[in-house]
Amino acid sequence: MLSRLDRSPVSNWWWTIDRWFLAAFLMLMILGVVLSFAASPAVAERIGLDSFHFATRQIIFMVPASIVMIGVSFLNARQIRRLALVMLMMTLLLMVMVLYVGVEVKGARRWISFAGLSVQPSEFLKPAFVIICAWLFAEHARQPDIPGNLFAMILLGLVIALLVAQPDLGQTMLTLATWCVMFFVAGMAWFWIIALGAAGVVGGLAAYTIFPHVAGRIDRFLTGEGDTFQVDMGRDALVNGGWFGQGPGEGTVKRVIPDSHADFVFAVAGEEFGIILCLIIMAIFAFIVLRGLSTALKEHDDFTRYAVTGLVTLFGLQSFINMGVNVQLLPAKGMTLPFISYGGSSAIAIAISMGMVLALTRKRPEKRSQIGYSRSGGRTLAAAE
Repeated sequence: MLSRLDRSPVSNWWWTIDRWFLAAFLMLMILGVVLSFAASPAVAERIGLDSFHFATRQIIFMVPASIVMIGVSFLNARQIRRLALVMLMMTLLLMVMVLYVGVEVKGARRWISFAGLSVQPSEFLKPAFVIICAWLFAEHARQPDIPGNLFAMILLGLVIALLVAQPDLGQTMLTLATWCVMFFVAGMAWFWIIALGAAGVVGGLAAYTIFPHVAGRIDRFLTGEGDTFQVDMGRDALVNGGWFGQGPGEGTVKRVIPDSHADFVFAVAGEEFGIILCLIIMAIFAFIVLRGLSTALKEHDDFTRYAVTGLVTLFGLQSFINMGVNVQLLPAKGMTLPFISYGGSSAIAIAISMGMVLALTRKRPEKRSQIGYSRSGGRTLAAAE
């Protein structure tokens, strides 16, 4: 048992970490492993793999993900910024490389292979982007003559351009929405609220006009006509499960859902374990987001406030989009459910993000004013940790 008197790094970490956050993240990881055993065998058998191929790989992914999350949570704010800067430079380079040497899937280039491993750079770009923008916003708030907001806008434009070029409009919308929330918290002027709102409308109309697959998804969502097989099956799986589910391994609709282990794992959870489990999953995500925002609002340091707000907003919006597609509240979009859907890049990238949240929300000594004396004998106020 770790004592409060123990000054070792591990003991200090344990007594300063937000254990509610840590428990929620680990709970989602465990649910991801459990649901992979329920959702993935049918997919694996359909493509000629061992029944538990994806489930085994999910466990393999979660081991380094948990190690990475815990490791990142030991860092301080300065180290988090340095890590984010290195990640940002590397992922921007990889995002450019993806356009030329990336693996093309269904007309999009989002993956790049290294030594037999496929990596999706945009997943790792998101947390780095949030941290660097938070730092830029904080620097502008600290010294208004520093053009931090302008640099953050330039960085946003660069990231969006690379995402649209892939194209990955889902990640584009997610990144833009997260940036806007951070900008709002940082004191966005009404001019920018109106300008960004107008830009969002124009961008949405342009995407609908330029990209046929976007128009097709929106049309199918609004009219119900066309190829809606997967989303219809996802809805049927939830209906088939009822409140308490069909039981572990007893789901039938899941067997015909192409992406039951990834984008539609939430529907499988509903079919086999019932709406009750779906509500529990939703409650865990809501708890993480609300606790994160509540903690950020109480934070006096601008960088920490903006960074935590951005990271939990990114986390919450991604989970909302995935679950919204599963229950047909949103047009179909391939986006993973954090820590639960199958995927190595997603698991590691989200672990880095949540490790950053754990690091930035650790308890720190409050600064207090102390009365001191200068050499000349005059009284001065000194801030001490």
